[in-house]
Amino acid sequence: MFSKACEYGIRATLFVAEQSAKGKRTGVKEIAKQTDSPEAFTAKILQTLVKSQILVSVKGPSGGFEIDKASLDKITLMNLVKAIDGDNIYNGCGLGLKECNSKHPCPVHDHFVSIRDDLKKMLSSTTLSQLINDLENGYTVLKR
Repeated sequence: MFSKACEYGIRATLFVAEQSAKGKRTGVKEIAKQTDSPEAFTAKILQTLVKSQILVSVKGPSGGFEIDKASLDKITLMNLVKAIDGDNIYNGCGLGLKECNSKHPCPVHDHFVSIRDDLKKMLSSTTLSQLINDLENGYTVLKR
């Protein structure tokens, strides 16, 4: 459903958010290790998230990546997906066809529209704060 970059980006952002909630910054090596992501690919994704103003990058000996604590309640999964994969997941064809719409639907168009709408609703209503709360309480995990 999401690109590999988006999957890594969501995991990395959740780890950074969890650390930021504790008042800590974290570097690329630690992020990659804690999220089972390739380091070079993770670094590239993190820079995309910095450019999208989701993450903050601080240089220097005590530098690393962080998220402003006030932003944890405002940043949604939709923000992450849009920053990395764009918004095609909310508009594109379920079969990847270029010409698919209500006037010329693909075989799964009508079914996919409702799934896509539900996905959009879930992504837009789920904040980083909610997800890190689940992580901290042990309801969810980022790494096995």
